Amino acid sequence: MHTEPAGAATHGPQEQYFSRLAEGRFQIQRCAGCGAHQFFPRVLCMHCGATDLEWTDPAGAGTVYSFSVVRRKPEAGGDYNVALIDLEEGVRMMSRVDGVAPDRLRIGMSVKVRVLRDEGQALVVFVPAEAA
Repeated sequence: MHTEPAGAATHGPQEQYFSRLAEGRFQIQRCAGCGAHQFFPRVLCMHCGATDLEWTDPAGAGTVYSFSVVRRKPEAGGDYNVALIDLEEGVRMMSRVDGVAPDRLRIGMSVKVRVLRDEGQALVVFVPAEAA
């Protein structure tokens, strides 16, 4: 597990997060005081209020907590999902699950993280664990 102080750069935590993501690195914060993880990046621990936050590489494993399917015409790109994913580290994040048809996505499905580029922007998405 790679960690470094969350305040190591002079930029705020959101800038640091997106900068790492642009490099292909998905990281979340971990509080050195209480040990809890958090996402979305903040300057204070949302659990204990400490400022000693480190960037850490999550395991990348998660579970679909909930999802919704956005319906679009095929010429507009077709249907896609918006999902809430619970990471092993205890944080929940919004993303999407790629590599599975909308009617095959299920609550409780095991997923793995992927960082990809979509229209020049780095994104965190998930794929079914068995496809990883």
